Amino acid sequence: MTEARNRIVSGKASDEDARIEASVRPASFSDYIGQERVKENLQISVEAARARGEALDHVLLYGPPGLGKTTLAQILANEMGSSIKISSGPLLEKKGDLTAVLTSLDPGDFLFLDEIHRLQPALEEILYPAMEDFRIDLVIGQGPGARIHPYQLNQFTLVGATTRAGLLMAPLRSRFGIVHRLDFYTPQDLFQIVQRSARILGIAIDDAGAEEIARRSRGTPRVANRLLRRVRDFAEVRADGHVTKDVAREALAMLGVDEHGLDEVDRNLLLTIINKYSGGPVGLNTIAASLSEEEDAIEEMYEPYLMQLGLLDRTQRGRVATALAYKHFGMDEPHKQPPLFRTASSEE
Repeated sequence: MTEARNRIVSGKASDEDARIEASVRPASFSDYIGQERVKENLQISVEAARARGEALDHVLLYGPPGLGKTTLAQILANEMGSSIKISSGPLLEKKGDLTAVLTSLDPGDFLFLDEIHRLQPALEEILYPAMEDFRIDLVIGQGPGARIHPYQLNQFTLVGATTRAGLLMAPLRSRFGIVHRLDFYTPQDLFQIVQRSARILGIAIDDAGAEEIARRSRGTPRVANRLLRRVRDFAEVRADGHVTKDVAREALAMLGVDEHGLDEVDRNLLLTIINKYSGGPVGLNTIAASLSEEEDAIEEMYEPYLMQLGLLDRTQRGRVATALAYKHFGMDEPHKQPPLFRTASSEE
């Protein structure tokens, strides 16, 4: 998945993204752009919890990568006046790792677990009593003499983030009192995000340049900020340092990002289905083998946006390139083959 992580239009975060996002990340709901329905519901939950003097109920945020799940978790902690500790499912390998994190939380603290769907089943079982009763069961001793000692935790709020909510076990999913899906952003919201990031980073950009970047950002703020930085580099070397519409277009064309935000990997995926497999249906594992990519990368990072644009369809038999995909490449959609056997009703 190295190639997937390095894609400029990937929603996955790199080390550079983490550093830049820290400087442009909004710290309150008032600064957060987009996701209005989710934001309004979370604001109500926060205000109600503060009025009661209680910890916020556990929150599950899901959706494609790069849409602001980490940012929302930090905003929730800020709005509640609490500290937040951040980890992820793959990083917690042993029961002792999760136990150490949970016992270190102060009253009202937030624990953000990214990629929570990758948490090991044995660790999920620790979370059940921790989330419901703020308790964990410590095993003292070994063998026949071992005994279970309940340890009371401070009240805390778990914020889980996942790109694949369907992989969460039902007992864990049911313990989240607040569940929200984050959708792709509109070009108008991304336009405001690009402008805000440009102001913070000191990038000279006009409205037309910001619109061009926003339109090609795949509905994802992380991609928008990444494209903004790459266009800035181009403007400083090949132009006068000012990002205009023409400068943005030329820079993005050099990066291989087309008018719909598709890059070479997206185009290869669609062309593989169209040229090698007659437009589909074709199985995910076959596509992954043809592209030398991981199935998870295709399913989590490539397909959601292609489906959002209507270029790809998931069916029970496999992936299918739509009529819009053929139109995107200037191709004629092949005629459907007539059935080999006609039914009695069709003859009538």
